[in-house]
Amino acid sequence: MSLRQQYGKCVKMAGLLGRPDMLFVFDANEVERVFRGEDGTPHRPSMPSLNYYKHVLRKNFFGAEENCAGVIAVHGDSWAAFRTKVSKAALSAGAAAQYTEPVSEVADAFVDRIRKVRNEELETPGDFLNEIHKWSLESLSLIALDTRLNCFEANDGSESQRLIDAVNTFFLCVGELELRTPWWRLYPTAMFKRYVAALDTILSVTLSHVEKALEECQRNGGSKSLLQDLVTAAGPRVAAVAALDMFLVGIDTTSNAVASTLYQLSLRPELQERLYEEIDNVLHGRPMKSGDINQMPLLKACVKEVMRMYPVVIGNGRQLTKDTVICGYNIPKGTQVIFQHYVMGNDDEYFWNSSEFQPERWLRRSSTQKHHAFASLPFGFGKRMCLGRRFAELEIHTVICKMVQAFKMEYHHELMDYHVHPMYTPNGPIRIKLIDR
Repeated sequence: MSLRQQYGKCVKMAGLLGRPDMLFVFDANEVERVFRGEDGTPHRPSMPSLNYYKHVLRKNFFGAEENCAGVIAVHGDSWAAFRTKVSKAALSAGAAAQYTEPVSEVADAFVDRIRKVRNEELETPGDFLNEIHKWSLESLSLIALDTRLNCFEANDGSESQRLIDAVNTFFLCVGELELRTPWWRLYPTAMFKRYVAALDTILSVTLSHVEKALEECQRNGGSKSLLQDLVTAAGPRVAAVAALDMFLVGIDTTSNAVASTLYQLSLRPELQERLYEEIDNVLHGRPMKSGDINQMPLLKACVKEVMRMYPVVIGNGRQLTKDTVICGYNIPKGTQVIFQHYVMGNDDEYFWNSSEFQPERWLRRSSTQKHHAFASLPFGFGKRMCLGRRFAELEIHTVICKMVQAFKMEYHHELMDYHVHPMYTPNGPIRIKLIDR
């Protein structure tokens, strides 16, 4: 916020140790103009450490087949070719819908788990976010690896626990490697070695499950899941890399989105009751099936409002592929531009009463109520929009639905600030009182 208040809607930051100069943009109209004017292969600034892992350390794997390095930390024609290979399977209307029932079962298991680990005051444990990470990993492994890892009962030494530990290590390291001085570029620091080992483990486990999916396809002569669709359409290596990318960007983001949404709902009992009524009117106590979430507009609006006010990724970025005029300035090709959606999403210029939590703004609004579509873009826009958006929304909506169904949620502690770690998330243990309905 301070950059916007002090310098205006377009701010250049230079002289960052080990980082390129960057342009921060706080004008939603300029964001829209840049996004709509992109060419066919927009360049998104990526994590240098992951770029080094894919293109230097493990280039023999990611470069073994043409255009097979994934969509994360990949650009240009190679990115476009890989995205084309996986987009039909990942972005089709029925791709996520087919997982409604199994994702719902994972959410039920999460509810049962949280019910057991509440403390004597019926509050969530101090490591509640870690429990949500387990739910996210369990849900995503079901989609990306075609298997249940049983994360809630994982034992030391098991494959499930190895993957859980590796994913946690990746998230712990990536913030330090990307946000602090990049000493790892000069020599392999201890943290960088842990980071590489974690990525190796995730890739190894991913490959083992892709091989199982390939065997299943050969036995049955067809495909019945996202992983098998990818294996059939693009081959096992593409399927493995796609699964790896989903793990790297799909666990921490959905986990923190869910944690933030549950926290915000726990502060608003009246809104919870309206949500409960909506859910009950749709489900009537029966198991969830495909299409049910579309009948819950308030649920979807609540998640959108959390993502507007507290986006887990506070900004989106581009490395310009051509000279571009932004805010009246001629910005040269190659410049890194950061669109600050957290600031724009909380600006009255783009959303009426932006400081107030009002899910209704997503359900109905008049022409006099400001609502800029490009001020809040939690999944990005255009060709670089999140490939896993449909799956992430299914997971988030489903588990929030199940938690509201099962509990009345209350919060009886000092209100929490948010911080970047590296996701934008409540700062401290999320201690929500869960009262069985």
